[in-house]
Amino acid sequence: MKFIGYRTLKTGIGAAVAMIIAKELGLEYSVSAGIITILSIQSTKKQSVIIAVQRIGAFILALFLSIIIFKLLGYNPLAFGVFLLIFIPLTVRFNLDQGIVVSSVLITHLLVQKSTELFWIWNELSLMLIGVGVALLLNLYMPSIEGKIKEDQNYIEEKMKEILIHMADTLKNNDFSIKEDELVTSLEKRLHKGRNRAYNNFNNFFLLDTSYYVQYMEMRIQQFETIKRMREHFQRFFMTYEQTIMIADFTENVANSIYEENTAEGLLNQLNFLRDEFRKMALPSTREEFENRAMLFQFLNDLEQFLLIKHNFKKDVMNGNE
Repeated sequence: MKFIGYRTLKTGIGAAVAMIIAKELGLEYSVSAGIITILSIQSTKKQSVIIAVQRIGAFILALFLSIIIFKLLGYNPLAFGVFLLIFIPLTVRFNLDQGIVVSSVLITHLLVQKSTELFWIWNELSLMLIGVGVALLLNLYMPSIEGKIKEDQNYIEEKMKEILIHMADTLKNNDFSIKEDELVTSLEKRLHKGRNRAYNNFNNFFLLDTSYYVQYMEMRIQQFETIKRMREHFQRFFMTYEQTIMIADFTENVANSIYEENTAEGLLNQLNFLRDEFRKMALPSTREEFENRAMLFQFLNDLEQFLLIKHNFKKDVMNGNE
């Protein structure tokens, strides 16, 4: 485990650089530039740009309001309170709320100096631009996390395969595995971690389309929700029939075909063939057999949904590449 993360390193360097620049330019309250940089370092490039635009926009609004209010009410706590009562709702209304704290702190400099002269306006604007600018420059480079995302993909596919194989064994032996609960828990955690990583990767590019990994993770999360529904059926399975063995074998086949590039089209055709075979078989002879077979067919319907999610995903990806 790293003691100092990459973002922490950028924050420390950025704050120092911003303060040095502000001081060398002869700006008052130069430490504020460093604080703005600290608050502006983000985990993705797109987020950094959005924050920068919001803060600059909020500060321009703050300058406009403070000049008017301080001229009318003077440089006192009451005037600053009135400023906040007007400024905060306006920033929220125009979606500039990320700039509330930073802008308010810079405006207090005008309050302390009891001046809205051009020198002080330029001083505060410069502090904002330096702080935000240094943060943007540092955020231009983000380490690639594509390798980590591919590791997530491999892990997710392997765990889904293991869970489906456990399901197939349960269908054949009526013996529910405790290990399957552990697999489901670890898979759920990795899915959410993988989705967060995919979105971070997506937000680190302006021109290159990296939405594939986001779509992939969303697809696997949908499949995971289907797996959870499939597992619920096992609480009601209490008999094994010829159809049970057939579905178990098919489930195992699905498990061995879970890899990324599979379109699931062949498996869907096999599933339809399996249904046709079931229609040719004798009907249930007892109530218990009827209920059990109904649950079994519901399990098969969920397995079909599991495959359709993958099939639709691959179809959308191929259409997007045309």
